[in-house]
Amino acid sequence: MSGTSLDGLDVAYIKFNTENLPDFEILTAETIPYDTAWQADLKNAFDMSAVDLVELDARYGKYLGQQVNDFIKRHDIKHVDLIASHGQTVFHRPEAGYTTQIGSGAHINATTGIKTICDFRTQDVALGGQGAPLVPVGDRYLFGNYDYCLNIGGFANISFETDGKRLAYDICPANIVLNHYVAQKGLAYDDKGQMAASGTINQELLNRLNNLEFYQNDEPKSLGWEYVTEQILPLIDTYHLNIPDILKTYVEHIAIQIGQKTTAGSLLITGGGAHNDYLIQQIRKYSPAKVVIPDKIMIDYKEALIFGLLGLLKEQDKINVFSSVTGSRIDHSSGVIYDAFINR
Repeated sequence: MSGTSLDGLDVAYIKFNTENLPDFEILTAETIPYDTAWQADLKNAFDMSAVDLVELDARYGKYLGQQVNDFIKRHDIKHVDLIASHGQTVFHRPEAGYTTQIGSGAHINATTGIKTICDFRTQDVALGGQGAPLVPVGDRYLFGNYDYCLNIGGFANISFETDGKRLAYDICPANIVLNHYVAQKGLAYDDKGQMAASGTINQELLNRLNNLEFYQNDEPKSLGWEYVTEQILPLIDTYHLNIPDILKTYVEHIAIQIGQKTTAGSLLITGGGAHNDYLIQQIRKYSPAKVVIPDKIMIDYKEALIFGLLGLLKEQDKINVFSSVTGSRIDHSSGVIYDAFINR
């Protein structure tokens, strides 16, 4: 799993009980940081020529395969049934009918010799869906005892049950914005939200953020880097604030948006944002729900866990995308399988 925050590649080795899916175990997991060259390539992919992007897709697929091979060797893993890979999102415009995640599954399969399942979003977009979020399938099957499942990564997204249907959507951009500004201080992230806590809220900017059109739109809905570069960053930059004030204002924005989408009940929070103590403090201030922060391995690897589940369900030809979540015409089993070594 690799998210929009580009903080590294999450690799998890997971054991599923196919007869009882909540009986899973994350046997080992780690985040492999990207070096500066990979960070630059992945960040700049959005602006590459078509030829350069195709080349990067293949090269990144080889890189992912090599990282899996190294992970298997490092942890002395003896058996792997399949690899499920999310890839790195470059374009996501479901309203225009396309989404693109790079990290060629064919090259992962060729490099590792292991069946590889990838490209989980394209089919849903072709069916008229948002292609996102996909994690709610895992929220239902693995974490159904919580009223809300919230992931705070590059974007904050939520899922919950209503009238027997799983609903989910992106709430707002999150770490993708915060990390953009702390990078100007030479930092990868705002440790525990300390810099944000030291700032001052700009009320006018906060009001304008909260009144953006996206928040008035009906669900299902999803966000991509394009929205951040076209709507969020230009708005913030017009105020010429110092970094702590930007962070504090934006954290408040995230917390308010999350608070408006939750009522009484239990709220499980995972993703990198769960390590931001100041953000969690503000969410508790605005949300009526009881906030639950799990152990570190679940915070960091829940998305990798669930994409493993999506791969397992695809291999079994079972539904792994809900139309009630993405807005597609039908529930379906999504993903592309590469298995060049099937007869060996």
